[in-house]
Amino acid sequence: MLKISSKLPDVGTTIFTVMSALANEHKAINLSQGFPNYDCDPVLKELVAKYVREGYNQYAPMAGLPELNEQLYTKIAHLYGTQVHPIAEITMTAGATQAVYTAVTAFVKPGDEVILIEPAYDCYRPAIELCGGIPVPYELSKPDYKVDWTAFEQLINSKTKMIMLNTPHNPSGTIFSEQDMLELQRITNDTDIIVLSDEVYEHIVFDGEEHQSVLRFPDLFARSIATYSFGKTFHNTGWKLGYAVAPEYLMDEFRKVHQFNVFCVNRPMQHALADYMKNADNYLELSPFYEKKRDYFLDTIKGSRFRPIPCTGTYFQAVDYSAISDEPDTDFAKRLTTEYGVAAIPVSVFYSSGRDEKVVRFCFAKTEDMLERAGELLCKV
Repeated sequence: MLKISSKLPDVGTTIFTVMSALANEHKAINLSQGFPNYDCDPVLKELVAKYVREGYNQYAPMAGLPELNEQLYTKIAHLYGTQVHPIAEITMTAGATQAVYTAVTAFVKPGDEVILIEPAYDCYRPAIELCGGIPVPYELSKPDYKVDWTAFEQLINSKTKMIMLNTPHNPSGTIFSEQDMLELQRITNDTDIIVLSDEVYEHIVFDGEEHQSVLRFPDLFARSIATYSFGKTFHNTGWKLGYAVAPEYLMDEFRKVHQFNVFCVNRPMQHALADYMKNADNYLELSPFYEKKRDYFLDTIKGSRFRPIPCTGTYFQAVDYSAISDEPDTDFAKRLTTEYGVAAIPVSVFYSSGRDEKVVRFCFAKTEDMLERAGELLCKV
């Protein structure tokens, strides 16, 4: 064997793989990993097949198909009141994870500091470390997972290159408010800090709230790269299609990396999505669809000892289990799977410090019969 020095020596198998494997082994209901157990719209699948049959099977333009970028331009203008250039400021990516990695790689150099708002999705920190950057965590706490912007501002210094945020927020299910975005805009004003905003759950917001995208705030968008996911929106996470939106001067740098690690993404699916998105209801009706699922799941666990944490977005429900056990959350999640037959994700894995507040996360992007069976089992814990 070769002698090598790992660039990610502390990284092992992700918790998502671990918990899904454990769920499979014990035939547990898998509410751990964030994907639906139902298929996407047959109309969308038929559109993909149509374009495959018609021969649209060679490379797409690097930025994406113009007709799909135009649909996204229209959506962004309608929802966020922002005019972006459909070709110069939108780039199709191989899912939002590739968009995040590309953005970090394009701008973060050795020694640069990147502020992470934690709990944070697990792909953020490794991307920073692979570029020689220094992750600087800012930790949120249950039950509201709110940012204290005065404390947050103290983390900023001359080495701060980037701030990474995620709203609607995985794993807490919270959202940033308009005031949060204005505070972020204020504290980054007159700096050279880039904001990387992961907005893959933009269409999954509940209780009459609105998604506060960086695209809504002109001064903030002028320094931002926002990433999105078709898979989260259209129930086809396995397609691995997403996109990034940024001002042209930032997108130019983004594409310097993008063209050499992916170049372009699935062409027939882009044609299909361009057609499918002409009907805005195909994405605008997502919030009530998932709000109903959230409420159904909460109703099924009413009789349990789990304490739900308010969920205003995403398809994840975080719960406090401290009334049940004082076990570390990783141990509790594994025991929940092996002894009670329901798999969850321990939230401590989303913190650099491993902070354990006795919270686990369930995914409710499931059929009602699965949620009902899971609720019955959780009520026995």
